[in-house]
Amino acid sequence: MDAESLLRLLHVLGAAVLFGTGAGIAFFMVAAEKTRDARLVAHVSNTVVVADTLFTATAVVLQPITGYLLARDVGWSLSEGWIVLSLALYVLTGLFWLPVVRIQIRLRDLAREASAAGEPLPPAFDRLYRIWFACGFPAFLAVIAIFWLMLTKPDIALF
Repeated sequence: MDAESLLRLLHVLGAAVLFGTGAGIAFFMVAAEKTRDARLVAHVSNTVVVADTLFTATAVVLQPITGYLLARDVGWSLSEGWIVLSLALYVLTGLFWLPVVRIQIRLRDLAREASAAGEPLPPAFDRLYRIWFACGFPAFLAVIAIFWLMLTKPDIALF
């Protein structure tokens, strides 16, 4: 396998990990929250925090690196419109993702506290959960747009 093919593979795998882990985390958090069982929510949200740290954070760091190396290897200018727009959407996604990580940690802690006390999930959990849920939509839409840009590489004149 040549360097370009390896970089393409790593970049696509990173994108798949970002999207797949995000979708998986969202699915399991929503399913757990629907039960309203503090013990179950504590367990699932702990797994979510670990998965986000292990998979998503790693991919978040490696994506720009593999993207830069791939662009350099292929000969794409980083000022091409589709690349600039992809990077802007990547930053937008990050602006939603970073608070979500903190919220997930807080949701886990609130669920643990409720579980340990034998109490239901507190109102603070519900408020944070709604914010967590709402942040997912723009982030997922931005990632889908990035996929589209990577696949189609449209000629977008920005400068």
